[in-house]
Amino acid sequence: MGFARNIIILAAFCLPASLSAATYTQISFSAISGWQQDNLAPALEAFARSCGSIRATPAIPVWEWDQVCALAKAGPGPARAFFEQNFTPVRITTGSRALFTGYYEPELQGSRTETEEFRFPLYRRPPEIQTGVAWHTRAEIENGALEGRGLELVWLENRVDTFFVHVQGAARIKLDDQNYMRVGFAGRNWQPYRSVGRQLIRQGVLTPNQAGMQGIRAWAAANPNAAVRALQHNTSFIFFQELEIPDNFGPVGALQVPLAPLRSVAVDDNHTPLGAPVWIKMNAGESSLNQLMVAQDTGSAVNGAQRADIFYGSGKAAGDTAGNIRYSGEMITLIPNASAARLSGQ
Repeated sequence: MGFARNIIILAAFCLPASLSAATYTQISFSAISGWQQDNLAPALEAFARSCGSIRATPAIPVWEWDQVCALAKAGPGPARAFFEQNFTPVRITTGSRALFTGYYEPELQGSRTETEEFRFPLYRRPPEIQTGVAWHTRAEIENGALEGRGLELVWLENRVDTFFVHVQGAARIKLDDQNYMRVGFAGRNWQPYRSVGRQLIRQGVLTPNQAGMQGIRAWAAANPNAAVRALQHNTSFIFFQELEIPDNFGPVGALQVPLAPLRSVAVDDNHTPLGAPVWIKMNAGESSLNQLMVAQDTGSAVNGAQRADIFYGSGKAAGDTAGNIRYSGEMITLIPNASAARLSGQ
C-alpha cells in the first residue's frame, strides 16, 4: 500500500507569487508503476555525473544533496537499493496538468564560412547582452542587427533547420572538410518564447495534429516566404558556442553534463532541482514511458512543476520521434530523505 501526504510550502515573503504554494506529495516506491521493472543503473550513472553541478530550488538547498552525492560517487552498490534507501519519491504540483514533449540533437551539414549553399548562421553570444534584459528580437537579428560583427559560428543550409537548432539548443554538424563540430547553448536574447505551431493553428494554416516539427517543416518548404514571418513569430533567439564533446556522448545540457537518450530531461528548475532523479510516467500508447531519468536541462518552453521535455538522442530518427511527443502523465521527483523529512515537518 502506498501512502500520500501533502505539504504546502508557504514562503511568499521570498518567492515570486507563482512559486509561493507548491504542493509536495510524498508517495512510496511501491506505488510507482513500473519501478520494479526499470533498469535503474543508467539513471544512477546519469545522477552521479550530475552531482558536481546540482542546483538549488527555492525549497531545496544544494547542501541537502551532499550526502547522497557522496554515496553516489563512492560506490553506491545496486542502483535500486541506492535510490530506495536514500531518496523519497515526491510529486511536486502547482495546479497545472502534466505535459511531456520531446527534443533531440539535430545532425546537419554546415560550413565554417558562408557559401552559396550555406547561408544561415548560428551566432556566438554578443558580449553586451545582460541577463534578464530584453535585446533585439529574432526578426531584428535576422534582418541584420548582427551584420558585420564577425559573430557567426557556423553556417547552415536551411532556414527551418536553423530555427529548429534554436528550439533544440544543440546540434552536431558535419563540416565540408568531413569533420564534425558540436554546438550548444551559450545565451539568449531574453525575448519571450512563442510557439510557432500554436500560431499556425490560430491562423488556420495547420490543424493541431499537423503542428508538430514535421508538419511545420513540410508547410514551410511549401510556403517559404510565409515561413519567414511565421518563424519570426517566436521572438526568442538562441546564441551558441562550440563544444568539445566525444562522439560517444550526447550534447551538453544546462547542467553542463552530457545528456543521455531517454535518461535526461529538461525541467522547470524553479520547481525541480537540476540534477535530481525524476520518474517519468508518460501515457502514450505504444510510446508510453515508465522509467527513471535525471533533470539535466532546461528550456524556454518548459514551465511548470509537472512539465518535462524528454531527450530522445541525436539524428533524424530521434528527431522524428521527439517531434511527435506531446502527452500527459505524471512526474515524480526523488529528493533526499532529509529534505523530505524537513518539508513534511518531521
